[in-house]
Amino acid sequence: MVNRAKILEKFHNSLAAKGYKGQVISAKRVSDLQKDIEKHHEQELFDPLFYDECLSYFEFEPVLSLPEEYSLFIVAVPQSSFKVNFTWQNENISLLIPPTYLYSKQVMDEVQEILESILNPEGYKVVYARIPFKTLAVRSGLAKYGRNNITYVSEMGSFYRLAGYYSNFPIENDSWQDLQMMDLCENCSACINNCPTGAITSERFLLHAERCITFHNEHPGEIKFPEWLDPSWHNCLVGCLHCQKVCPANKKVFNWIEQGPTFSEEETKEILEGKNIKQLPGETAKKLKNFDLIEYLELFPRNLNVLLKKDFKKKSKGNI
Repeated sequence: MVNRAKILEKFHNSLAAKGYKGQVISAKRVSDLQKDIEKHHEQELFDPLFYDECLSYFEFEPVLSLPEEYSLFIVAVPQSSFKVNFTWQNENISLLIPPTYLYSKQVMDEVQEILESILNPEGYKVVYARIPFKTLAVRSGLAKYGRNNITYVSEMGSFYRLAGYYSNFPIENDSWQDLQMMDLCENCSACINNCPTGAITSERFLLHAERCITFHNEHPGEIKFPEWLDPSWHNCLVGCLHCQKVCPANKKVFNWIEQGPTFSEEETKEILEGKNIKQLPGETAKKLKNFDLIEYLELFPRNLNVLLKKDFKKKSKGNI
């Protein structure tokens, strides 16, 4: 008989060797994850548009490709911010992309390979799960929520990507727990004070996601920003780092920034014109592919335009 404890030990050791962390819980908990989402929806704490666009993605039905689902594996992989450089009007403009945006498939494939190398030889299967990873990470004890509703893992802060998988590996006792906020948040209001849109408040724990910059700059590129969103609040090519950059839990990791591509003035102009990947020159398309940016290409004309205007307005004031 296979020693399950040995398999779990190998799982944790394999992750630790790469600087990753993970947890395993019973797959029976999926219904509880769904209840966590639906409870807030029923209480009308989610903006309807946010709920339809961001939370309808999840699938809580059984995975048909597994004969029986016993467990859920959730893994946290450290990930940096990325700097993307644009040349515009003979100036170099460096813009950040926060963690969790790039290389999603690469991370998921790598974690699945790790799990399969451990579980397949023992007769167990692994299937990707489309469920709320953040809630699962906190419920499993892998992470804790910040007041900004972003999740944090010890030693990683919020600079990591989550990947989750179903398996027919049986687990009898798991670490399921109540949703928890970091102790650091109890007497800290840094994220509240640094969120320009008022998305984070002291009146309730749940984020006002409909006011979050990230929610708006992830919309399809043809959707304009709401009039109340001041252009000066934008700070990333996609996503937002206002609350993460002041969070004490990110003190050790916030300056972890890897270099992304550099686009010439002509390339920047073509991106601003909204050209798709087939219309762009081969070298430009290659940069976008190599750095996993194609998914966000349609957002760049709108987001980049407002950031370039903001940057030159700031420089003009500085020269007065």
